[in-house]
Amino acid sequence: MAESKNVSEPMVRFTGVQKSYDGEQLVVKDLNLDIATGEFLTMLGPSGSGKTTCLMMLAGFEPATHGEIYLNDRPINNVPPHKRGIGMVFQNYALFPHMTVAENLAFPLQVRGMGKAEVEDRVNKVLTMVELPQFGNRRPAQLSGGQQQRVAVARALVFEPDLVLMDEPLGALDKQLREQMQYEIKHIHENLGVTVVYVTHDQSEALTMSDRIAVFNDGVIQQLSSPDDLYERPMNSFVAQFIGENNKLHGRIEKLGKNDECTVKLDSGETVKALGVNIGGVGDRTMMSLRPERVDVNPKRGTVPNIMEGRIEELIYLGDHIRTRMTVAGHDDFIVKIPNTYGHEPLAEGSTTKIGWNMADCRALDPTQLS
Repeated sequence: MAESKNVSEPMVRFTGVQKSYDGEQLVVKDLNLDIATGEFLTMLGPSGSGKTTCLMMLAGFEPATHGEIYLNDRPINNVPPHKRGIGMVFQNYALFPHMTVAENLAFPLQVRGMGKAEVEDRVNKVLTMVELPQFGNRRPAQLSGGQQQRVAVARALVFEPDLVLMDEPLGALDKQLREQMQYEIKHIHENLGVTVVYVTHDQSEALTMSDRIAVFNDGVIQQLSSPDDLYERPMNSFVAQFIGENNKLHGRIEKLGKNDECTVKLDSGETVKALGVNIGGVGDRTMMSLRPERVDVNPKRGTVPNIMEGRIEELIYLGDHIRTRMTVAGHDDFIVKIPNTYGHEPLAEGSTTKIGWNMADCRALDPTQLS
C-alpha cells in the first residue's frame, strides 16, 4: 500500500474556496486542501456532497464563488480550462465517435501544435501503455466499455500533463471490469508519477486506489486520511458509517477514564468500554462504531473487556467468511464476520453465543440523529 506523500509543497492548493449556484446555499463551504505532486487523492462522498463541484472548479468548468485555487503556486481562478494543462477522464468517455482511436488520441496534441512525427510517437506510446497497441484504427463504437475507458485514460495522459482529473471514470463498467480497471489506473499512476485527483462515491474503489482520501459531506471535508487510517480510525459518525460496514451501538457516557477510555451505558442497559474519539462529557449521548471483523465469537475469558450474548438470526456463506447477523443489545442487525477457517465451531441459526471485542476497536463518536 502506498504511503501518504509529503504535502509540504503542494501541486494543487484550495484556499478558502466556496461555491454557490444560487447565491444562497453553499455547495462547497470554505475548502482548504493541499494536494502533493505525484499524489493520488480521491474525493469521496455521497451525491450532492460537493466532491464533483470541487473537481469542476479545479478543471475550470465551474468558477469558485469565493477563495482561490492554485496550481504549482499559480492562481488559476481566471485561467480558462484549455490553458490549465490538465488531463480529464469522464464517466461517459467523451470520445469523438467519428474519429479512430488514434485520431482521438492525436487530437489533444494537434491542438497544441505538435509535429506529425511526435504525435505519432506519443500516440503509439500511450496505446502500448494501456495495452491497446493494435486498436488504433478502430472507432470507439467498435470497442468494449473497458477498452473505451482505457482510450479515455490514454487521451488524458497523451500530452503528458502534470495533473489528471478523473470524474467517476469507472461508474459505467460492470463489477469485474471496474475492479480490473482500478488496478490498471493505479499502476499507470505509480509508473508515471502523475498527480491524480479522482472523484467517486464508491468507497471500495477509493480504498483500493488512493494515497489519501478526502471524505466529503454537506460541502465539507469530514476527514482527510490514508485509506487504512480512514477505515481503522474514523473521526466522526458520518465517516464510520460511510466507510465500510460497522455496527452502531447507542448510549450515554457513564465514566471517563485515562488514555481516552470511557464507559458507556447502552440504551439496552449493558455497559461497554470504548475509546473516546469524538465525545462530550459524562451524561452525553454517543454512537459507538465497531467493525464486524473485530468481533470474536466465543472469546476466552479474560481476553477482551467487552463480552455480550448474541442470538444468531442468519448465517450467510460468502466463501472466505461467514456473515452472521445477530441480535445483540436489542439490535437485530448486529453483523459479525467469521473467517472461514478450520477449527471454528459450527453455529446454528436460533442459538445464542458469547461475543466479545477489545476496547480500542469500539470507537465512541458523536451521536447520530437516529440515536
